[in-house]
Amino acid sequence: MTSPSEQRGTQAESVTRLIEAFSRLPGIGPRSAQRLAYHVIRVPQEETRALANAILSVIDTVQFCSVCQNVTQTDPCPRCALPVEDQSIICVVEEPLDVVAIERSGAFRGRYHVLHGLLSPMDGIAPENLRIRELVERLRGGAVREVIIATNPSTEGEVTAMYIQGLISPLGVRVTRLARGLPSGSDLEFADAVTVARALEGRTEF
Repeated sequence: MTSPSEQRGTQAESVTRLIEAFSRLPGIGPRSAQRLAYHVIRVPQEETRALANAILSVIDTVQFCSVCQNVTQTDPCPRCALPVEDQSIICVVEEPLDVVAIERSGAFRGRYHVLHGLLSPMDGIAPENLRIRELVERLRGGAVREVIIATNPSTEGEVTAMYIQGLISPLGVRVTRLARGLPSGSDLEFADAVTVARALEGRTEF
């Protein structure tokens, strides 16, 4: 198999830089980065320029909402600018994509707060690296009565949820978690113990 040093000697330097740039994207390994780079080379220049312009447009126009910290082209974002949305409930999520997932459900009419990550001491991610301080500041006005913590059910998600709960509880704001249970269409016998426990804890009236 050709080594990286041999590859550098057989391909243009600009191609090597493009491959290295793609390989730094999440979920993209060296082979996938190579395929993406050579795909960019093969497609018509109009498509390549459209991709480059889209990336530059994001860099130039997208920012973080000063209220909820979600990505937006206007500040505040359209969601925070709407007076009709319930301002007394805030749903705390890890990433902007989580907002998209919850919005798809059509079941939430409150506000959001995006942390942009989860606490992970092993990876050097501390509270000051997240948008936790901004969340606490939003609660000091007294208008918020409930915070829904919707972090993922991972170790980092649980640690982050407990940390936020410890900060919020003294403020007199109700803190809840999303109920976690059995996915629709799944069999109970194949569910793990944590999932079954969450299903029991989040049970509702029949």
